[in-house]
Amino acid sequence: MSKHTVTLPNGQQVPSLGQGTWHMGDDVGKLDEEIESIRLGVRLHMTLIDTAEMYGEGASERLVGKAISGIDRETLFLVSKVY
Repeated sequence: MSKHTVTLPNGQQVPSLGQGTWHMGDDVGKLDEEIESIRLGVRLHMTLIDTAEMYGEGASERLVGKAISGIDRETLFLVSKVY
């Protein structure tokens, strides 16, 4: 992989820069725009997506699910945190 990756202890390499989703999913009026912003990031090779259960009580995770629907899951690296 490129120099813009991090190697995890198991040897897997992931992008060193990803997309954060804090506050995404909070405003129903922005859902389409936020979904498209995640998809655009993926098209631009920002395939690490960070989210958390605590972001909008799961709203961010649900939004990410909609955004990556139809995208080959093997090309993405999802990071989520739990309470």
